[in-house]
Amino acid sequence: MAEHSVDLFVIGGGSGGVRAARVAAGLGASVAIAEDRHWGGTCVNVGCVPKKLFVLASEFAETFADAAGFGWNVGQTGFEWGRLLSNKNQEIARLNGIYAKLLADAGVTTLNAHARLYDAHTIEVGEDTYRAENILIATGGEPVVPGIPGHAHIITSDQAFFIGQLPKRVAVVGGGYIAVEFAGIFAGLGVETHLLYRGELFMRGFDEDLRIRLRDAMQARGVHLHMPCEIESIERNDAGVLTCALTHDDPLETDLVMYAIGRRPRVQGLGLASAGVQTDTLGAIVVDDRYRTTAEHIFAVGDVTNRVNLTPVALAEGTLVAQQLYGSAPAPVDYEYIPTAVFSQPTLATVGYTEAEARAKYGQITVYESAFRPMRQTLTERSERAYMKLIVETASDRVVGVHMLGPDAAEILQGFAVAVRAGATKALFDTTLGIHPSAAEEFVSMRTPRT
Repeated sequence: MAEHSVDLFVIGGGSGGVRAARVAAGLGASVAIAEDRHWGGTCVNVGCVPKKLFVLASEFAETFADAAGFGWNVGQTGFEWGRLLSNKNQEIARLNGIYAKLLADAGVTTLNAHARLYDAHTIEVGEDTYRAENILIATGGEPVVPGIPGHAHIITSDQAFFIGQLPKRVAVVGGGYIAVEFAGIFAGLGVETHLLYRGELFMRGFDEDLRIRLRDAMQARGVHLHMPCEIESIERNDAGVLTCALTHDDPLETDLVMYAIGRRPRVQGLGLASAGVQTDTLGAIVVDDRYRTTAEHIFAVGDVTNRVNLTPVALAEGTLVAQQLYGSAPAPVDYEYIPTAVFSQPTLATVGYTEAEARAKYGQITVYESAFRPMRQTLTERSERAYMKLIVETASDRVVGVHMLGPDAAEILQGFAVAVRAGATKALFDTTLGIHPSAAEEFVSMRTPRT
């Protein structure tokens, strides 16, 4: 058994782990990183990147249909799932290689193997052991699957990126962004799509007006919504058809059942107890405001801490850990105004407080909103409307929430997130000239408060 020594050992080659390893190495630390699946973690392999590629693919049918209004004669079209899958896999392999190269170029030792803690400073990797002054755990999360009768027939979002054949019918279970996004993907690719959620309205935690409008838009696009509704059991017949027994609804026959009811921290087999690292009741690693665990020299960032499970957050946290260990004392990560987008169809994007949250925090708020038909749809038969909303703290005139549902929402909200973080007031929004004609100019053109 070979023994090695490094300043920092990182367990997990996803966004947060890779960023921390590279920054630490750049600051002069000796670093090793272990990954037992694929470089890039959830985001690159079974999350943000392939999901966005699938979303883009699913939007073409609508684009083809709208083209006639702009003078285009679109001929016969067809879709090949296998070709999309192959091209996606090639792109992911390319990104895996880039991550590995970035680490190698930074001087980081990369280990394609499972790593587990032996004690607070020792890591076992296969037949080798590593002694490390500091250890960072960034192993991410994994999908949750319920133990209902017939659960063996369920796939998760991780598996959905690799299904060999596109089903004719699908049941997507869940009310968060992954379920909503996959419902849009399947529907856009021509699959009869059913979305089941146990609550009255999906997308809990987002602004109520956006949730309602997204529900209506998805129904208009042909997604069958079952809310509130849960699957009690699943049975498969000899022909491969799945029959789902439902609460509050008749049995549903489908060809595929995909669950996206949440993710849990991926901590199994890490040897946390051996090193004195505590987890909470949900299995998340407990950390302080500097990402230190209950073991003094062991840190954790990203989804394994189950706090704000977003790739940019993991990147920021990983950077901070590396800098505080081997560089200057950095400013803490600011979690108050984190912009986020849901690549639903239409896209939902937001930064800051929802209307309900702002009322609870500030008391007096002023709300501005606008709903309009996007220009790209004015020459089509589509009647869907974009929706924008500003939340203003009345006393200070500061904009504390910006929300949008519609085309290019994610691209538009990124810039407004800077303004919100900078403390921009509604008066400043009002005196900012718009880019005409654009959807984004609506955010600087709203003058009349909602009554």
